Amino acid sequence: MKLQLDDLPGILARLSKIKLTALVVSTASAGFAMAPVPFDLTCFLLASLGTGLASCAANSINQAEHPWAGPVRSRNAFSSRWALVENTMFFEVPFDSNMNRTKNRPLVRGQISPLLAVCFAAACGVPGIALLTLGVNPLTGALGAFNIFLYTCCYTPLKRMSIANTWVGAVVGAIPPVMGWTAATGSLDAGAVLLGGILYSWQFPHFNALSWGLREDYSRGGYCMMSVTHPGLCRRVALRHCLALIGLSTVAPVLDITTWTFPIISLPINLYISYLGFRFYRDADRSSSRKLFFCSLWHLPLLLLVMFTCKKPFLEKEEKGDLSGNHGRAVEIRLP
Repeated sequence: MKLQLDDLPGILARLSKIKLTALVVSTASAGFAMAPVPFDLTCFLLASLGTGLASCAANSINQAEHPWAGPVRSRNAFSSRWALVENTMFFEVPFDSNMNRTKNRPLVRGQISPLLAVCFAAACGVPGIALLTLGVNPLTGALGAFNIFLYTCCYTPLKRMSIANTWVGAVVGAIPPVMGWTAATGSLDAGAVLLGGILYSWQFPHFNALSWGLREDYSRGGYCMMSVTHPGLCRRVALRHCLALIGLSTVAPVLDITTWTFPIISLPINLYISYLGFRFYRDADRSSSRKLFFCSLWHLPLLLLVMFTCKKPFLEKEEKGDLSGNHGRAVEIRLP
């Protein structure tokens, strides 16, 4: 298929899963906004751009596997290494072609060559990680690089080997808000872990409900998903993590990240997704899985918005710190 230059932006947007990348950037932005430091617009923009580029790179590598790459006998060491790269660097094209949900992806349809896909991934990944490392801080850059590795080299191969891929994928999705927090603070604090935990738990009702309606597709594609091989576990895990969101929301004021209004205001939406999670667990049908999936689409942004509105004011924390410091100095004065 001949590539038209006018079609290239749309093809690259689909290759990089632009909607998923937008979700990644938005969760990273939420982590930045929740950090207990003054808002730095320049740092925020650099962190968002770097995170977006890193996500585009990971998604592009994840989609690519050369459909014609087979075992190659080479005459020299260089060509042997290249053959190995050609056989192992690209992952999903032959399997995506068997699934209705993914058979129209650019690489599956031959709209773009694997070489161009890899070049695009490198053109996103290298400056993205450099931007996070040099423009933001090394910790955020390291998290971004680790997430690309985890997504492309661990999660993607595991999808054909073990249901553990779902838990690894949840870690991948949990890292962006942690990156947002570290971009703002330069440190990995309890608040970053909590935000990551919320994203981690949210992904199970979201993905397990989605995969329930795609069981035939995943089975045809040869992917090892809970909904295919362990349907009972799939529903139990979804319900378990719906309930975990209630507990995680309660921990936020304990860690001094939000006021106590957050767990109260968020309780109705957390109870509702838990109710739908229970319906999915009990009924085990497409109707209940669809309701849970669509609920998850609005639940996360609403939960993060409520969390932001209930954020503990930065000035209040500063005043507490000053009072603690003054108290310490007063004690010192009293001592002989």
